[in-house]
Amino acid sequence: MPLIVIACDMRPERSAACQIADAWHAVPRCDAPDYVDTLLAIVKEFRIDLVVPTIDPELFALAARRDEFAALGARVHVSAPEVVSVARDKHLTAAVLAAGGIPVPLTRQLGDADPRLCFPMMMKPSGGSASRGLQVIHRAADIPRKTAEPMVLQQLLNGPEFTTNIFVDQQGVLRSAVTHRRLSVRAGEVEKGRTDRDPRFWNLAEAIVAALPGARGVLCFQTIDDEDAGLCVFEINARFGGGYPLAHEAGAPFTQWLLEELCEIPCTAHDDWRGAVTMLRYDAAVFQG
Repeated sequence: MPLIVIACDMRPERSAACQIADAWHAVPRCDAPDYVDTLLAIVKEFRIDLVVPTIDPELFALAARRDEFAALGARVHVSAPEVVSVARDKHLTAAVLAAGGIPVPLTRQLGDADPRLCFPMMMKPSGGSASRGLQVIHRAADIPRKTAEPMVLQQLLNGPEFTTNIFVDQQGVLRSAVTHRRLSVRAGEVEKGRTDRDPRFWNLAEAIVAALPGARGVLCFQTIDDEDAGLCVFEINARFGGGYPLAHEAGAPFTQWLLEELCEIPCTAHDDWRGAVTMLRYDAAVFQG
């Protein structure tokens, strides 16, 4: 039976991904009360086997109701709700990882007095993504008294930045950890990157999976190799990262491994991927009419 991909978007007629999918459906915003119910109806109607969320704001709603999808015969590619909760809160991320012995930058909620704060600091939304709302704070007097959303202050790290894409099987075992150096970034997504085989990243991946026992499937974490603090983990994404195509090209086809698990055939997941593979991205056009 051929693989059929059905894409969803608020405005699918304006979505490039929807145009190249086999079919598409319009859905409400992911924070709308009927969003998950709409997806459940699509899953039921078309007998969909696998639901793959791609943006952070939809993860918790899907994780909380994944049993309803399972009752329809569909697996939602999402970790346990408690893992999503950690990944969506940068202050909680730092606290949970630090408790697991993982190096993280000093992170404090805005307004928390801490004599260890050493400016400049990075201010960022606690639940932000795609580099939204980042601001460097140079002195305590520059900290705003009110913000539109919860914010954190985080130790400003200086050094090369890396993303590690990991695959965790359904038994919770880390099977692959593919790291790339982020050579160039645009709007929070890697534009140019190169895979880097460094055992330190596998060690970090193992520690993160141990600290988040509900992690399943594909996740990624970001690190900076600071010139003073060393390698620090500052973010986790409980989903496919934007740089996943580089891991796939380097020999780690996470998508294939997910389908193998779904079809209940032996999973061929491994960590034998190629280092020094470089990705140079460019914009492409999808034409209609």
